Amino acid sequence: MDEEYDVIVLGTGLKECILSGIMSVNGKKVLHMDRNPYYGGESASITPLEDLFKRFKIAGSPPESMGRGRDWNVDLIPKFLMANGQLVKMLLYTEVTRYLDFKVVEGSFVYKAGKIHKVPSTETEALASDLMGMFEKRRFRKFLMFVVGFDEHDPKTNQGVEPRKTTMREVYKKFDLGQEVIDFTGHALALYRTDDYLDQPCLDTINRIKLYSESLARYSKSPYLYPLYGLGELPQGFARLSAIYGGTYMLNKPVDEIVYEKGRVVGVKSEGETARCKQLICDPSYVPNLVKKVGKVIRVICILSHPVKNTNDCNSCQIIIPQMQVNRKSDIYVCVVSYAHNVAAEGKYIAIVSTTVETNNPEKEVQPALELLDPIDKSFVSISDLYQPTDDGQTSQVFISNSYDATTHFETTCDDIKSIYKRMTGTDFDFENMKRKQNDVFGDDA
Repeated sequence: MDEEYDVIVLGTGLKECILSGIMSVNGKKVLHMDRNPYYGGESASITPLEDLFKRFKIAGSPPESMGRGRDWNVDLIPKFLMANGQLVKMLLYTEVTRYLDFKVVEGSFVYKAGKIHKVPSTETEALASDLMGMFEKRRFRKFLMFVVGFDEHDPKTNQGVEPRKTTMREVYKKFDLGQEVIDFTGHALALYRTDDYLDQPCLDTINRIKLYSESLARYSKSPYLYPLYGLGELPQGFARLSAIYGGTYMLNKPVDEIVYEKGRVVGVKSEGETARCKQLICDPSYVPNLVKKVGKVIRVICILSHPVKNTNDCNSCQIIIPQMQVNRKSDIYVCVVSYAHNVAAEGKYIAIVSTTVETNNPEKEVQPALELLDPIDKSFVSISDLYQPTDDGQTSQVFISNSYDATTHFETTCDDIKSIYKRMTGTDFDFENMKRKQNDVFGDDA
């Protein structure tokens, strides 16, 4: 371990593994350490089920009715991949897809007036949907056609909308969309957690709705994908990529000290040895003195023996509860997966509820979501602090990822990765840089 590296990475969360994979492909010498004996850090999938009970300090072992413990892979942080989103691009460009199998999530639902409704995924579904009245549907269709055809560089497609000036509230007004349609568009299609976006320039929202419809167009059931055996497979896939390019991995390796000289990182001490480096990437748990708390997220993992009611018996789905429907500032999300994804015993479902904490009683905040899941066999509650680095790392060359937020997709995760990459290299993140070098030779197990 007493060696010189270009980059040392602490923690094997998804962000850290993707960055170590990219740095290795780009020819950097990388050492990757984790104090845990497993991959994934905060974004791990826990197996067997016995380990989940231990992790949440639940006495005794799981009941026999829950099947074999090793049939379970339970994500600690629930997220889906947008089919046309940035993480899928990263997987395709690096060919990490060769280590993973995905299934399309079967449906996306939205909560309105105490009931859940399918988010329409085709024009036929939109016309039949009871989310809107007849005239609303026509106006909504016009709005969607405008969004899909919108090109910020071609004023002819803009219909008088100025992408960087006109607010989204004004765009909704232009198409005469009612509050409920605005609710559903902003939260179930553009996937905003709050309503702050309404008074910001409309370009970001238009691009988000486009991403949703392009992702949907690829598979038609929903815009989301999910890996077989759980999200813990993702960091491991990128870790393999790093290893192929000479990255060194050490799990179960305590980090005793990060060593600085003149305010700049020069290495990491572990068990009496020091590995030297020019740059360091880590998650907030390794540098509590360099991060600030910016909020909390509650997540409730629920084990069910039935599909969620009113979802057409879907094996997997997402349910969004827009904040307006439950008098909150931020949305509540439910991600549902099941035995069909090799993450639960036969006939079992895992539903994970998450939201940004707003009060002193977070469990009461998620009650509307838990009511949709009744009856629940067993639930596991975690309340996590959200951290952000206190500076950009330019002086110390210590680059810290943000905690995982309550969103149910990986777009904000990828934004953070791109931001760290730019601060480390001084150049914009380019998907082309991730392509495996064409002349690389892979063995059968690569």
